Amino acid sequence: MSAPQTLSRPLLPIAYAGSPLDRADPVRNDPAALAALKTERARVLLLDGLDPVLSPDQHLSWGTLDQVDEGAELIFLGIEGLGEAARGCFAPVPTLAPGESPHAGPASWNAMAVLGAGELATYGGARSLVSWHARHRFCPQCGSPTRLDKGGWQRTCTSEACGAAHFPRVDPVTIMAIEHEGKLLLGRQPRFPEGRYSTLAGFLEPGETMEEAVMREVFEEAGVRVKGVSYVASQPWPFPSSLMLACHGYALSTELTMDASELEDLRWFTRADILDALEAKGRGEPGRAFDAPAHTAVAHVLMRWWVDRTA
Repeated sequence: MSAPQTLSRPLLPIAYAGSPLDRADPVRNDPAALAALKTERARVLLLDGLDPVLSPDQHLSWGTLDQVDEGAELIFLGIEGLGEAARGCFAPVPTLAPGESPHAGPASWNAMAVLGAGELATYGGARSLVSWHARHRFCPQCGSPTRLDKGGWQRTCTSEACGAAHFPRVDPVTIMAIEHEGKLLLGRQPRFPEGRYSTLAGFLEPGETMEEAVMREVFEEAGVRVKGVSYVASQPWPFPSSLMLACHGYALSTELTMDASELEDLRWFTRADILDALEAKGRGEPGRAFDAPAHTAVAHVLMRWWVDRTA
C-alpha cells in the first residue's frame, strides 16, 4: 500500500491543540528540578473530578499547592513563562467513582464553547493525563499498586518482582470525509443531538495502517468500498484520550448498507448542504439539511476543508 499523501492544511484552528505550556521533558526526568518548581509561585489547575472549574469571567481557574488535598497525586503539566517569570503548572489526580464516565459531560461541553484556544489545549492535556492516572492505580501486568513517576508521565508497579513501567496512552481514531461525485457521506449516531450528522469515524485496530482503518470502517458502517485515502489533519481529543486522524477518501459507489448497531441514519449530502450547515453553525443554528458538528470537533474542520477544496 502506498504511503499516505499529505493534503493542504485546514483553514480552521484545531481545538485542543497548541498548549502554551512548555512540556519540559528534562524536568520530568530530574526529581530535583521538578521539586524546585513546587513553590508558592506554582499554579495548580482546579478540577471538579475531570471537569474544569471556570472563573466568573469564563477562564480556567488556578490555585496554589496548598489547596491540594494531602496525599493527592500531582501531575506536572509543564512550565509557563520564561526566565525568572517561569513557573510550574500542575494538576491533581481525582478519585473517580466506580463506573464514572470518562467522556465529555455538560461542564466539558460548556468549556469547549467558552475557553480560548490555549486554555482549551491546556485543559485537554491535563484531562487526558489525570483521567489515565485515576484509572491506572494498579498494574495491569501483576495487579500490584502503581505509583506516579516522572512528574506524572509514567506509572511504575510497586512490586519488586514486577516493576513494570506504564505510560499514558493515546488511542488513534480515524475520522473521514468520504466523497463521491461532489457529495459527502455523513452519518448520525443515536447519541447525537437532534438533526446532527457528522463524518464517519472509528478506532484503529492492531495490525492495520491508518488507510486500512479508513477503508475497513467505511465498509463496516456503510457498506461502501473506498480508494485514494489521504491524511488531512489531526486533533487531540481528551474524552478520554484519543488522537483523531482526519482523512479523505473516494467512495467507489453511492449504494449504502448501514450498520444499524453503529448508526441511526446515513446519507449523501451535497456541497451546498454542507456549506449551508457550516454557515448556520456559525450563527448558532442548524442547517436546512442537517445540524453540523461544533467548531471544536475536527469533523467540522474536515467538512470545511472539503467545502473549500471543492469550491
